Amino acid sequence: MSAPVAELPPFLRELLASELAFVVLFAVFVLEGAMLLYVAPSELLVPGALVLIGPEHLLPILGIAVLGATVGQFALFLVAQRGGREYLLSRSWFRIDESKIERFDGWFDRWGPLVVPASNAMLFTRGMLTVPAGFAEMSPRRFLALSALGTLVFEGALAALYLLGGRVLA
Repeated sequence: MSAPVAELPPFLRELLASELAFVVLFAVFVLEGAMLLYVAPSELLVPGALVLIGPEHLLPILGIAVLGATVGQFALFLVAQRGGREYLLSRSWFRIDESKIERFDGWFDRWGPLVVPASNAMLFTRGMLTVPAGFAEMSPRRFLALSALGTLVFEGALAALYLLGGRVLA
């Protein structure tokens, strides 16, 4: 078993290897996009899906990853937009502290909406501009497009690294 798959929780490995794989993958990416997936690093999800479901399903896996993560991020964006800072910080399921939100608010203030796809395409900042974008009352359509673009770049890069890495090592 490859390293990315071995690090996924056993129940997730089993579900992704089942006939419900694409449905489960969509749900996993919705949770990841909403910053509610704490059982597996987002960097392992597409490579793990490629191992368990098969690289011949690359395009459906990427499509599901982008759609699911964008749906999850949009849900969090709407909560931030409608609920506001105090509401979000008071929720036990929201595990980002105020100092991190303030740091990413500064990024949004400095670079504007284009920082949304940039942050979605980078390790460790993925999704972190969702909340400041909601606080800034960014247009929902614009957020959806920019969020999906950044997610496509991120997940596409992970898939390419996995597929190229597998060919180099074989």
